Amino acid sequence: MAYSVQEKTLWGHPKGLYILFFTELWERFSYYGMRAILILYLTAKTTDSNAGLGWDKISALELYGWYTFFVYALSVPGGLLADRILGQKKTVMLGGFLLVVGHIILAFDNITAFYSGLVLIVLGVGALKPNISTMVGGLYNKGDAKRDTAFTIFYIGINIGAFAAPLLVGYIGEVINWHYGFGLAGIGMAIGQIVYLWGQKYLKEVGNFVPVIREKGTNKKVPLTAIEKDKMIVLILSFIIVIVFWAAYEQAGGLMNLYARDKIDRVVLGFTIPASFLQSLHAFYVILFGVPVAFLWDKWQSKGKENSSLFKMGLGTIITGLGFLLLAAAALETGTTLDGKASIYWLFGAYLLHVIGELSISPVALSFITKLAPVKYASLMMGSYFMVTGLGNKLAGLVGEAAQNAGELTIFMGIFIFCTSFGLLLIVFVKKLKKLIHGADDVNKTIPIVEAE
Repeated sequence: MAYSVQEKTLWGHPKGLYILFFTELWERFSYYGMRAILILYLTAKTTDSNAGLGWDKISALELYGWYTFFVYALSVPGGLLADRILGQKKTVMLGGFLLVVGHIILAFDNITAFYSGLVLIVLGVGALKPNISTMVGGLYNKGDAKRDTAFTIFYIGINIGAFAAPLLVGYIGEVINWHYGFGLAGIGMAIGQIVYLWGQKYLKEVGNFVPVIREKGTNKKVPLTAIEKDKMIVLILSFIIVIVFWAAYEQAGGLMNLYARDKIDRVVLGFTIPASFLQSLHAFYVILFGVPVAFLWDKWQSKGKENSSLFKMGLGTIITGLGFLLLAAAALETGTTLDGKASIYWLFGAYLLHVIGELSISPVALSFITKLAPVKYASLMMGSYFMVTGLGNKLAGLVGEAAQNAGELTIFMGIFIFCTSFGLLLIVFVKKLKKLIHGADDVNKTIPIVEAE
């Protein structure tokens, strides 16, 4: 049940949105804290004062790829658990608990604790991630123009956590002690869990378990209608877009993280920036440009121009590809400098373009799925979205491994060419694809606007 006109709101949105906002903020703090230091910890020498595991880059990238794949792939059973047994609300609570315990275990300097902690984190994210996003969509009525804005607000919360984590967890982990960093990420998740428990009074009407309706006199679930089948076709296409985007974007935590450490001149104004700090750039740019980009899309729509979710995702893929053109330029520069390192400003520019692309894809895709997915399979489809995100992450790891032999220049140029070509192809077919969603992406302008409290 979505919010009603009579319900008190905060800044025009139901208060439950902000509970989910802060819960996800701290979950992303824990995840991006791990993301910032995991590959660096795996490849740090065992003889260093802050000793790591001493793995070679290919082995480290392989584990990184599998970890980021399973973190998201487990969203499918997480969605099923919510749809069929617990409901979204309780599954989110379970996921938060597993994350806290996983990070506590990682704080111990022991290889068994390391693997055990990773497994619990994978299970925790799988339970929490798809269901908290579905709950955001559940706060709004069908066709409500505020739904897209809500996901942008929610997405900013994600990126506040993602911005703070590399700076705090990254510094403590990379400079002081890796395991202190892992533990700090867990403290963040514990705060998120407390916020979520406290805010249950604002989430009474969303995320509750709803049994699957069965046909009378049979034991079969209600099948999809013809319109729902058309929408599912477009959903599958959007999943392919998501795989392409994350395979490119998630080079940041693997290949680009190592590239920043080894081949980027990180001295700015006399200060050497730790490689893990650069992982906060994406989130910083999202916080800085999230609202302006949303505003520009609104102005674009008001002028009657193409503003569909599919168009945004196609354009976002192209912009993301352009970021790798800047990285290719950085790779060329490494061959012309005495120390074999490129300017950090190439990285700043590449991350900026990646984020502009991200803002046109990730929050849009989240909202798009809640519009197209049949209600009875809402959490499952959101889980499937995160599973394909995991496939993109795994593909990112494989691409990073390939760069160790093919070279960064070849990989960066390859990603640029593929992303721009794919995005252009999508834009060409936007009008035909829109017919299959049967108006699900249209804004209902008759829905009353609820004033802030």
